[in-house]
Amino acid sequence: MLSEHFELIETLGTNFAIAILFLLIGLAIRDVLKKAEVPKFGQWFVWLVLFLGCAGFIAKGIIQAFFESGI
Repeated sequence: MLSEHFELIETLGTNFAIAILFLLIGLAIRDVLKKAEVPKFGQWFVWLVLFLGCAGFIAKGIIQAFFESGI
């Protein structure tokens, strides 16, 4: 049974690992921004870039699922 679903398990594991990585990056960035006392505009810009990176990752997953489904 495991060999039948190996590709699905691998894909889910990779997606969860990348999501956790984004979370850890976000926590590290928050810590650095607070300790460095970055102005609000700079903080806003940093979070915008981080959000766009996450949004690109999510969009890639949706596009990939769309093409693999054959619709």
